[in-house]
Amino acid sequence: MGAALVAAAADRGHEVVVISGPVSVEYPEGVEVIPVITTEEMLRAAVDTFASCDGAIGAAAPCDYMPRVVETQKIAKTGRPMTIELIETADVVATLGQSKREDQWVVGFALETEDQRFRAIVKLERKLCDLMVSNGPSAIDAMNNHVELLDPAGTVLATLEGSKPYVAAKLLEEIDNRLITDEA
Repeated sequence: MGAALVAAAADRGHEVVVISGPVSVEYPEGVEVIPVITTEEMLRAAVDTFASCDGAIGAAAPCDYMPRVVETQKIAKTGRPMTIELIETADVVATLGQSKREDQWVVGFALETEDQRFRAIVKLERKLCDLMVSNGPSAIDAMNNHVELLDPAGTVLATLEGSKPYVAAKLLEEIDNRLITDEA
């Protein structure tokens, strides 16, 4: 979905910067790609880049958790169970939402397995997003997507279904119409 959004934004004439973990997709020519590996790297790159952007679309979540301790060498088998303690990673979209200027906007994605709309609205409010796209796990590694675009009041602004490029183009049309103002 992220790659489809990048292509749709570029097709609409937007200057696009992509912050991307290791993925097996190709982004269109003419967009700037900032490669990252960890959620912490993504957060730093997003904060640095967002300072000079009009808005941000957080289309894919990096890891929500990471090991508290990262071993530098192989962990040898012991024949006993092992416990790994996980800690939450920083929330990239929430950080951008909390730091946005009055003239900036943030659109988030909420991939949920149950109570999709309710949880998307909660995320929209908590992350201070201007719009939230709600979808389900069927979107992962699929050619098609089914999404709802929600505003801060929880109103469904659009329900879109189809190929990811189609859904992305319609989402960018909605974002352009609702969040991007022409500076004339």
